[in-house]
Amino acid sequence: MSKREMHRKVAGVPLPYDGRVLTHEQAQAFYDWMGHKQEWQAFYEAKATRELIVHASFETAQAVFEFGCGTGALAERLLTSHLAPSARYVAVDSSTTMIRLAKTRLARFGNRMTVEQTTGSLQCEAMSSSCDRFVSTYVADLLSTSDIAALFSEAHRLLVPGGRLCLVSLTTGTGLFSRLVMSAWARLHRLAPTLVGGCRPLQLQALLEGRSFQVEYVRTVVAFGIPSEVVIAKRQPQARATAVEGAPL
Repeated sequence: MSKREMHRKVAGVPLPYDGRVLTHEQAQAFYDWMGHKQEWQAFYEAKATRELIVHASFETAQAVFEFGCGTGALAERLLTSHLAPSARYVAVDSSTTMIRLAKTRLARFGNRMTVEQTTGSLQCEAMSSSCDRFVSTYVADLLSTSDIAALFSEAHRLLVPGGRLCLVSLTTGTGLFSRLVMSAWARLHRLAPTLVGGCRPLQLQALLEGRSFQVEYVRTVVAFGIPSEVVIAKRQPQARATAVEGAPL
């Protein structure tokens, strides 16, 4: 990828580096291998996930859709302690291993919980306007810029008007130490994405601009020098086109 391509912009903000993003098949194979080891990442993910739960008003949600559910840890936590007994939850993932682990973990919730495997496509089988929370944590940072745009479009389709998009992703550093950590992380990603689980730092709020979501809450949370961006955004009535080269509108 040329320097010119690396510095394409949306609303004046540089887009994330896409040169070595894993393909859908590579990501699926990696997380099939990773299995339970994914939960080792909780040392830096847990703090940001708590921040999301505190501010996303899950207590008022009636239908949650989670894209990239992993082992089902977040779904279990929400169903156990934060969602109303009447709320339903749909979780999807492309990894066969993660789906098996999630189904085992979440079986006790019965018909409140549906776990489905996808092909890696960003288009889901769920009906339009079928949820009031669309959740995706540490997934966007795996995706190419065009796939992130497709994910936002799909979230807009699935959410009811006024429903909330709830995201967490690796992001750029805020202080000297976290900037150094993420600079090293980005270099490892460019060298071999699997060294960092396929993930690289993003600026989610900037990537949401012009996509019919009103950002209600955004905060960068740092744990052990690793920064995560928490974004909660309300779905607006009509989608607006965004000029991202090669991205679906």
